[in-house]
Amino acid sequence: MSHLRTYPDAEGFFGKFGGSFIPPELVPHMQAVTDAYLRISRSAQFVNELRHIRKHFQGRPTPVSYAANLSERLNGARIYLKREDLNHTGAHKLNHCMGEALLAKHMGKKKLIAETGAGQHGVALATAAAYFGMECEIHMGEVDIAKEHPNVVRMKLLGATVVPVGFGGRTLKEAVDSAFVSYLKDPETTLYAIGSVVGPHPFPMMVRDFQSVIGVEAREQFAEITDGRLPDHVVACVGGGSNAMGIFAGFIDEPAVALHGVEPHGTGTELGQHAATITYGEEGVIHGFRCLMLKDAEGNPAPVHSIASGLDYPGVGPEHSFLHESGRVQYAAASDAETLNAFYALSRHEGIIPALESAHAVAHAMKLAKQRPAGECILVNLSGRGDKDIDYVVDTFGDGRDRDLFG
Repeated sequence: MSHLRTYPDAEGFFGKFGGSFIPPELVPHMQAVTDAYLRISRSAQFVNELRHIRKHFQGRPTPVSYAANLSERLNGARIYLKREDLNHTGAHKLNHCMGEALLAKHMGKKKLIAETGAGQHGVALATAAAYFGMECEIHMGEVDIAKEHPNVVRMKLLGATVVPVGFGGRTLKEAVDSAFVSYLKDPETTLYAIGSVVGPHPFPMMVRDFQSVIGVEAREQFAEITDGRLPDHVVACVGGGSNAMGIFAGFIDEPAVALHGVEPHGTGTELGQHAATITYGEEGVIHGFRCLMLKDAEGNPAPVHSIASGLDYPGVGPEHSFLHESGRVQYAAASDAETLNAFYALSRHEGIIPALESAHAVAHAMKLAKQRPAGECILVNLSGRGDKDIDYVVDTFGDGRDRDLFG
């Protein structure tokens, strides 16, 4: 039975995770989005228009590359990269942003609103808004604004209004809170374009579906360059988890392919030192859906930390929570230090500067490669490029020349 056809159920649940826990006044608006998506997304007009955008605007398909130098140095399983860093705007986020904006256009909406952490979703949504001639409002924590300045500039150049969020931890969780408050003021003419496989139904399903283009492409491309075989392992970073669900979609019904989600372990195991939700979390409700989440002593969303702003979230997509509980996906965590090593290693030895989010997946793949035989293959979803991170990394940690990257 196909996982993608089976989950979620009609109420938006993946097992006991997901659903829609929202204020009564939002229920009819979310139902309208659900009804529109289920109707419009299956129409030939919508599908053809989105295919045209994928090919002629986004530059899809993105390639799969063999990381020969990295693989040789690790002397184990071979590492391949699905190059979402080459998608227009530099990350996988445009895959669902163009889909959500196209849906908004068909629904007659005039404005797009969203949160962003690393700024990649904000840039992608601002790009989609410019393409379709819509207003765009992006909420971003002040901490992330300081870390990800290049993406803030891009959003403004693309015509978006960037709203700084200065309460609480001033990162991604607070940006979501702020964006929801703004959305509640005018849900009639605005679409809240959620930036990951999180939020109330239908967004975890909808974003996964739009991102599944990654897995569909990767499966075909990998078979083409390896004489018809499937990868032994597929690895992707997980914050909310959209890029991971995108690539997992191509292989989730293949039990011989091991799927690995990689969370941010930050600097330690205490609350506030990491954002490893599946590793340390418990069941709860956040931002309108049930998932595994990190809680403080009072049961509220806990403070979190990651070197990667896009992974700095105390919850995780409900589908990931379900896949962890079912055992279909193995979830691990990479520390800030391991992530930095992977960032420098891929930059220096493959000529690819990855986003810090993606470097978490590379870090786990490097560790996995050393443990697996040379005949096995690891496919990593390189979810974004690191242009946004280079100033922060070099100013804070240096250029990495003094690091033992393969010790």
